[in-house]
Amino acid sequence: MDQLPIITSKPASPASGTIPASAPAGADEAAGRQRREVLARRIRLLVGATIAYNVVEAIVAITAGHRADSTALIGFGLDSVIEVSSAAAVAWQFSAREHARREAREHLALRIIAVSFFALAAYVSVESVRALLSGGHAQESSVGIALAALSLLIMPFLSAAQRRAGRELGSATAVADSKQTLLCTYLSAILLIGLLLNAVVGWSWADPIAGLAIAVIAVREGRQAWRGEGCCAPAGGRFSAASPDEAASANACSCGDDCCR
Repeated sequence: MDQLPIITSKPASPASGTIPASAPAGADEAAGRQRREVLARRIRLLVGATIAYNVVEAIVAITAGHRADSTALIGFGLDSVIEVSSAAAVAWQFSAREHARREAREHLALRIIAVSFFALAAYVSVESVRALLSGGHAQESSVGIALAALSLLIMPFLSAAQRRAGRELGSATAVADSKQTLLCTYLSAILLIGLLLNAVVGWSWADPIAGLAIAVIAVREGRQAWRGEGCCAPAGGRFSAASPDEAASANACSCGDDCCR
């Protein structure tokens, strides 16, 4: 009788793809920490760019506003000053190298951003009502029109980039500050429309009416920042929490707000 060949089975090597190789212990945790640091550096750069641009914007807008006797331009410049304070609060939070220290600073930074929103809403409301009641007519400002158009092009990109990084990192302050930058985009559009209508048609009331609408939006965003309704790190996100406590916090966090959608 012919002898049947003896077949010896060998365990499939990880390179064959039959059995996936297990990742080293702690690799996911290290990758999560590395990703967080990349996002934190990105936020610091975006905040720095926002501060630099708003400082220049404030100087140009306030100077042009005084020359043209335009409350809209002056208010736009003061809004830039408020944005600098908001961005500076985020920069202070992310100046801490350790993730735990950044989280500890988040509450105070959120309060500063919320107060900035409220201050902006108060100023825009007062100036809008004053402009409506006084019926004053500002002079044309080609510098103001150019500045508003430039801000309308730049601010949406800064806001979107910071918002994406803040959402992935789970930073409520970064998301709140991105909303502040987005609010500057709305103000830029309103300022541009108001200055153009003033220059072309002579409708001096258009800008203060729109300013009151912006004030309502600013109050809403300020209330959300004060309550800490910015954003949370979604469970099962792109990186792992650095510790079981952080993981539990992320899993318990509800991403039902518009930030995480």
